[in-house]
Amino acid sequence: MASQSCDGILLGMGNPLLDISAVVDDEFLQKYDIKLNNAILAEDKHKSMYDEMTNKFNVEFIAGGATQNSIKVAQWMLQKPGATSYMGCIGKDKYGEEMKKNSTAAGVNVHYYEDENTPTGTCAVCVVGGERSLVANLAAANCYKSEHLKRPENWALVEKAKYYYIAGFFLTVSPDSIQLVAEHAAANNKVFTMNLSAPFICEFFRDPQEKALPYVDIVFGNETEARTFSKVHGWETDNVEEIAKKICEWPKVTARKRIAVITQGADPVCVAEDGKVQLFPVILLPKEKLVDTNGAGDAFVGGFLSQLVQEKPISECVRAGCYAANVIIQRSGCTYPEKPDFQ
Repeated sequence: MASQSCDGILLGMGNPLLDISAVVDDEFLQKYDIKLNNAILAEDKHKSMYDEMTNKFNVEFIAGGATQNSIKVAQWMLQKPGATSYMGCIGKDKYGEEMKKNSTAAGVNVHYYEDENTPTGTCAVCVVGGERSLVANLAAANCYKSEHLKRPENWALVEKAKYYYIAGFFLTVSPDSIQLVAEHAAANNKVFTMNLSAPFICEFFRDPQEKALPYVDIVFGNETEARTFSKVHGWETDNVEEIAKKICEWPKVTARKRIAVITQGADPVCVAEDGKVQLFPVILLPKEKLVDTNGAGDAFVGGFLSQLVQEKPISECVRAGCYAANVIIQRSGCTYPEKPDFQ
């Protein structure tokens, strides 16, 4: 890494959300019709849950949103201020200020688009027995415009980066921004990575997802998302290894072969590349040490990317991903100690 400048080497774009995280009870889940291990967008019936959580439970506020989590973890693993950049939309309010403070303190070079009229997005992180469910109220995160990306000071971040990561959630907000970055990456032989992110993205945002896929060099996802992707495309298989191989075979605009990386909770990570599948065991954790699975998938991606940008082999990227996820699930929210001890 020392031989090449890592300044701004990794750029993320996504939906910045202030996580409102709390251990809740089953009654709360039932009241708002929330299922564990799921991620959904808030509907009208969920609007009152944010205040209720804050009043009823012991909440923590953490600068989150899937892509921002991954970028912060990659930044933490790299331990080089400014190695990563991030763009997304926040509101001009106290939550937005909190977000700026939190991400800047993490060493990420954030260029937020600030919306005057819409509050900063929030995400309720409801934790029961270490399992989490996410209900995102996008608010300002939903207002990102590609005009912001095209401003010279922001496009400079795109040009400086050699690796890009965008969670699938951003497909609901600014698919044209994704295309701009994807096309730049393809034209300049840079590495473009994306995440399937949630079953509802595969189901209801199929068109923009299919439009972005030909540009994607590495596809991340978990087993539920992979199976939903398979179902949506009529592949008639639930076998994660088969699905990963099929994702790799999806048409591609550049010559670089696509890699699919599918996590499966406590089961091995499935990596498909060039028609072959490798399984990598995760670091097993005794149940009593599990605090909160929120951010585990994001942390895995962050750890993975921290080694990818250093041109380490895929096996090392996966090992770093598993390390980062293991650290995160032993803590509340997507948080980490001051320094990693990844060897």
